[in-house]
Amino acid sequence: MSAHRAYVGIGANTGDASWNVRRALAALRDLGTLVRRSSLYRTQPWGRTDQAPFVNAVALLETTYDPHALLAAFKAIEVRLGRIAGERWGPRAIDLDLLTYDDRTLDEPGLRLPHPSMGDRAFVLVPLAEIDASYEPLRDALADSALHGVERLAEPTS
Repeated sequence: MSAHRAYVGIGANTGDASWNVRRALAALRDLGTLVRRSSLYRTQPWGRTDQAPFVNAVALLETTYDPHALLAAFKAIEVRLGRIAGERWGPRAIDLDLLTYDDRTLDEPGLRLPHPSMGDRAFVLVPLAEIDASYEPLRDALADSALHGVERLAEPTS
């Protein structure tokens, strides 16, 4: 089987959000090869703004999973890491989003590729452009007000 390249958006804003994102990054290694990952970023909540800031990152995963199996694996990781079903855009212990999968385009119930809102979200585009320069134009097209709430976090070196 050949490997596919998938960009994964990761976010959390409950508990130790930075730790939850790092745990999710580690869990992705069970699904393939973690080729690159961005820094962690503190970002302002999107959609529902009356909640704690998020910690976000993006990873490039090489995997043999097809998009549907990968999405199912993401949901299992979320449950294992403490995600509880809640309101849309609400607080969460962890969130894994399949942003892109190779150059595939899909529009099915529950799975749209590329992720339909990624081009509007600084919390996706800033970390994504950090690890893939081809996304810099999309990041740079965001309004300054959108970029203002994105702050790179210092990470432990050990």
